[in-house]
Amino acid sequence: MTGIYALLAVLAVTAALAVWHRRTDGRLRQTKAVAKVARNAANHAEAGPVAHPAAHGHDAREDLRPLIEATGNQAGERATLLQFSSAFCAPCRATKRVLGDVAELTPGVAHVEVDAESNLDLVRRLSILKTPTTLVLDGHGREVLRAAGQPRKAEVLSALGEAVLS
Repeated sequence: MTGIYALLAVLAVTAALAVWHRRTDGRLRQTKAVAKVARNAANHAEAGPVAHPAAHGHDAREDLRPLIEATGNQAGERATLLQFSSAFCAPCRATKRVLGDVAELTPGVAHVEVDAESNLDLVRRLSILKTPTTLVLDGHGREVLRAAGQPRKAEVLSALGEAVLS
């Protein structure tokens, strides 16, 4: 009888983890630096005008445009959808289609795909843990949003509107 309870417990935990993974995979989230600026802005709203969180970008505040240009691509004027992919990744191909469609629909937005296997030093530096991973860069080439997994088209369009194009 104890075996049945153990089996039920394992099934319940597995189901909970599957639901959690399904809900979080591909969600665009603010990077830690952007979230911190947004929290500080909310806490000090009465102190006067505060810069938009997107203006503070990636934790290292680094400009990723040189990387994009090194791949033979051009960064977007207003935003760049930087996708890290690998050769045998099926969700990467679907993500490429979604991000390509978004870039075509949105003026000033470019989609750039980077092979994660060929750029391991960059993957490590940016803490890319799985493919596909999409970074949304502002017009200055700084990371403002990130999605690990396949993002949904409507969510990407909405996130671009809120974080970068406003």
